[in-house]
Amino acid sequence: MAHHYNDPPSLDQQMAQQLEKLQRTLGRNLPKILPLLAIVIPALWLASGVYVVNPGHKGVVRTFGRETARTEPGLNYRYPWPFQWVDIVSVEQVHRIEVGFREGQRVPEEALMLTGDENIVEAQIVMQYRVADPSKFLFRLRDPEGSLRAATEVALRSTVGSMTIDQVMIEERAKVQEDTRLFVQRLMDDYQSGLVITEVKLQAADPPEAVKDAFHDVVRAREDKEKLINQAKGYQADLLPKARGEAQKILREAEGYKEQRTLLAQGEAARFLSVLAEYSKAKDVTRDRLHLETIEKILPDIEKFVMDTGVGNRLMPLLPLGAGPLPPIVSPPAIR
Repeated sequence: MAHHYNDPPSLDQQMAQQLEKLQRTLGRNLPKILPLLAIVIPALWLASGVYVVNPGHKGVVRTFGRETARTEPGLNYRYPWPFQWVDIVSVEQVHRIEVGFREGQRVPEEALMLTGDENIVEAQIVMQYRVADPSKFLFRLRDPEGSLRAATEVALRSTVGSMTIDQVMIEERAKVQEDTRLFVQRLMDDYQSGLVITEVKLQAADPPEAVKDAFHDVVRAREDKEKLINQAKGYQADLLPKARGEAQKILREAEGYKEQRTLLAQGEAARFLSVLAEYSKAKDVTRDRLHLETIEKILPDIEKFVMDTGVGNRLMPLLPLGAGPLPPIVSPPAIR
C-alpha cells in the first residue's frame, strides 16, 4: 500500500497567501476604514503645526518663505507645511570662534601679521558672540560664522598694524582686545548680521618660531630692568620719608631751642629791668645786696663773715686763729 506526502509550501508561496488574505480583509473592511482615515489624516496634518520654543530661544515664522511673525518661548502654532514653517534660534547661547588656531593647532596663514613697527607677530584670538536679532541672523548673511571669522581677522590685523610689537605683546594687550571687539562689532553692524560681540580674548601674541627665543631674552632683560627700576623707586620711596621725617625732627628741635632761648632771654631782660627799677629806688642797698649775692655764688662752700671796716681789731678774738688759714675778710664796697 503506497502513501503520498505533500511538499510544504515555499516562502514565496507563503507570502503570496498572506498578501491575498490581507487583500480580502481590506476589501471587506475598506468601506469602514475610509471615513476614519478622512478624519485622522487631516487632524494629524493640522496637529503638525504645533511647536514649542524653549526658553532663551525665539521662533521666526515664514509663510511661503517670507518672514511673517516672531514667537516667544512656550507652546505656539503655525499653519502646517507647505504653508508655513518656523526657524528656532537661540538668543542667549554664547558661541565662539577661533582665529589663528583650531583646537590647539596653529593656523599660520591667519595668525602671522605685521605690526606698526614692521615686525612680524603671531596672534591668536577667541571671539565670543550671541544672536541678538534672529531675522537678520537668518536672512542677511549666507554664512554668518564665516563672515564673522573674516571680519575678526581683518579687525585684528588692522589693530595690530597700528601698534608696535611691544605694545601688542606686553604693554597694550587689553587695548588690542577692546579695539578689535569694537572694530568687529562695527563691521557686523554694517553687514546687518544680527550678532553681538560679547568678548574678545587675545590668547597668544608671540614672535615667529624662528626668533622666539631671542625675543624672549630681550623681553626678560627688559623685565629685569623694570624690576631694578621698581626696586630703586621702592628704596627711594622708603628713604625719602625717613629723611623728611628726620629733617622735620631737627627743625622742631631747633624751633624748640629757639623758643627756649627766646623765653630765657626775655626772662633775663625782665629780671634785669626789675633789678634796675629797685636799684633806681635804693642804689646803695641794691648795690650791697648784689655784691653779697655775687660773693655767695662765687664762694658757695666757704664760711664767710661780713664786717664793717669800722669794727677793726675788736673782733680779732672771735676769729679761729688755730683752726687753719683765716677766711677772707669781705669788706663792703665803698659808698659812693
